[in-house]
Amino acid sequence: MADSLLFSPIKIGRLKFINRFVRSATHDYLADDRSGAVTEKQLELYRNLAEGEIGLIITGHAYVHLSGKASPRQIAVDDDSKITGLSRLAEVVHQTGSGSLIFLQISHAGRQTKPNLCQQTPVAPSAVYDPVSKVMPRELTAEEIHLIIDWFIQAANRARKAGFDGVELHAAHGYLLSSFISPHTNRRNDDWGGSWEKRSRILREIIRGIKETCGRDFPVMIKMNATDFLPDGITLEEAQKIAGSLEKVGLEAIEISGGLNEAGRGSVWPGLRSEEEEGYFVPLAAAIKKNLKIPVSGLGGIRTLKVAESFVASAQVDLISMSRPFINEPHLLLKFKSGELKKSPCISCNKCFNPRGIRCAQHQINR
Repeated sequence: MADSLLFSPIKIGRLKFINRFVRSATHDYLADDRSGAVTEKQLELYRNLAEGEIGLIITGHAYVHLSGKASPRQIAVDDDSKITGLSRLAEVVHQTGSGSLIFLQISHAGRQTKPNLCQQTPVAPSAVYDPVSKVMPRELTAEEIHLIIDWFIQAANRARKAGFDGVELHAAHGYLLSSFISPHTNRRNDDWGGSWEKRSRILREIIRGIKETCGRDFPVMIKMNATDFLPDGITLEEAQKIAGSLEKVGLEAIEISGGLNEAGRGSVWPGLRSEEEEGYFVPLAAAIKKNLKIPVSGLGGIRTLKVAESFVASAQVDLISMSRPFINEPHLLLKFKSGELKKSPCISCNKCFNPRGIRCAQHQINR
C-alpha cells in the first residue's frame, strides 16, 4: 500500500507533510507532575512515534497557565523555563530523520479541572455548573479574557522557540476555548458571548496574535468541536461559519471532533465498530471542508487502511487523525506500507488512558 494516496505528501501552510496521517493529541500522563516539565519517558514516546513515520505528531495538550491545568502529569508551556525541555521533545522527533513533524497542542482546562490541580476556582466564560467535575466555575471578566489570549500567544511563541513546527489550539471537548464557542457554556451578553461571531472572537484574537508574534509562516491549526451532543450546544452550521472566519485570519488546518463529558458522549468512543461505522466524526468534517480551502482532518475510531483511504480519495477530508492505534503500535504506518497489516489491532478498550502513563493494555496482558 506504499502507493496509496494516504502516503502522498500534502502542504499545510509552508510545511510539507510526508503523508496524510496525524497522530491526534493525547494526554500521556508522563510529564513531571509538579512542574509540567518534559521527562525521559515522554522523549521515548515521541521518538517511537516519529520512527513510525507519522506525517504530523501532535503532543498531548500543554497548559498555557497553571489555572488551566487539567490533569495530573500534564505537560506545561506556561513560562520560559519550559522552553529547554520542550526543545528536547521537538529535537527527538526531528533527529529521527523520518520526516515526521511535530506540533504542540496548547490548552486551558477552563471548568474541566479541580481546584487542587489548578490552585484556584476553575474559570469559564459563564458560571455553568459541570456535573462531571462537580465544579461551579467563576465567570471570567473581560480583562481576564484578554490575559488568557496573551497566555496562548506566549505559549505559541515558546513552542516556536523550542523548535516545534507549529501549534494546535485545543477548542474541543469542553475545555476553555471549546466552552467559549458553545452556547451551552457561554451565556455571556457582552462582546465575548451571544452570536457565533462573539463566542468565537477569542479564537480569532489568539490566531491573529500568534501570527503577529511568531510570524505569518508559523503554522496554527485547531481542534474544534462541530457538535457537543447537547441540544443547546454548538451546531454544525455555527461550526462551519466559525471555521470560515478562522481561515480568514490565518488558520492553516482544522481537525474536527465533538462531544462533551457531560453529554455522556465524549470524543473517544469505546468498543470496536464495523468498517461502515469507522470515522464517526468524518461526516461533520466533510461538511465543514466544503466551505474551506485549508486542509481538514477527520477522525473517530478509524482502524482500517482502506476505510481511511476512502475518506481521502472521496475528498471528504484531507488528513486522517488517529491516536489509540498509535498507542497500540507506534510503527503502524510502516506495517501498513509493507502490507503486513491492513487494519490496526487496537480494540478501542480505552484502557490505554492510564494515569500512570499511557500504555496499551493489550500489550500488558500479552506479556
